[in-house]
Amino acid sequence: MPTRAGVLEAAEKIATILPPTPLLPVTIGEVQSWVKAEVLQPVGAFKIRGAWHRLTALDADERAAGVVAVSSGNHAQGVAWAAKRLGIRATIVMPHDAPQVKLDATKALGAEIVLYQRPGEDRDAVAAGIIAERGGTLVHAFGDPWVIEGQGSAGIEITAQLGREPTRILACCGGGGLTAGLVLACPDAQVHPVEPVGWDMVGQAMRSGDIVSAAPDAPKTICDALQPLATKLVNLAVLMNHAAPGLVVSDDEVRAAQRFAFSQLRLVVEPGGAAALAAALAGKVALDGHTVIMLTGGNTDPASFAATLASS
Repeated sequence: MPTRAGVLEAAEKIATILPPTPLLPVTIGEVQSWVKAEVLQPVGAFKIRGAWHRLTALDADERAAGVVAVSSGNHAQGVAWAAKRLGIRATIVMPHDAPQVKLDATKALGAEIVLYQRPGEDRDAVAAGIIAERGGTLVHAFGDPWVIEGQGSAGIEITAQLGREPTRILACCGGGGLTAGLVLACPDAQVHPVEPVGWDMVGQAMRSGDIVSAAPDAPKTICDALQPLATKLVNLAVLMNHAAPGLVVSDDEVRAAQRFAFSQLRLVVEPGGAAALAAALAGKVALDGHTVIMLTGGNTDPASFAATLASS
């Protein structure tokens, strides 16, 4: 199980290779809160944290055998970046419809990409088949204790930057790795997972106390990074009775948040990375001066981002 001690260890490890990402003031309505600009990480997303903590925990034999990961793009780049720096072979299972900018960036970092059909194929089964054939360690995008601890390092940075623990954190949520890590890092904060409409597998699992899978006819969403079919037991075990209630956002609310981040913060934020900001702007939860909103990723292709900016 991931622990707060592990989160603190991860934060120390990450601080030796990466500077803290900025904590920027943002005014929403009449309230000044804060955004954590994880879009400014070297790979454009917070996923570099969990990947670094996980890969640096591998022993010599495990490093020699390589790693396998599943990702729509941001975890892929985090694992590829860490693997390249550590001299580890990385194979990434990615959906065939992942944004081209994410596919290109992952390949440029030296990782091998294996595509799967979404919907239709189980990405975890594809990864398991690769490991059975070649060997290697699975570095799961969210259901891995080391990955959860690594993502939580963002909460340690936030506390240091604020000079106190935040009262509330809004976290873009796919499978719950970041949300679980933040719960461990900031145990006194209200940590809300924010998911797309129809893909709130974490929020539903927290309410029911058991794993909930996405419906076969789940609606399409522009948040490509927030579409796991279900969370994992390790995530749910951390979140149950500790995380705040989940929130959901629509594609239109996400697009509005992308435009707000660009015009008010001068930041490029991908759809999945803007979900938490979308919830804040839509008034889905009360904000205060110690609320932190996670901007988790900025890997969006120019054409779709331009279309979002042009829309209203």
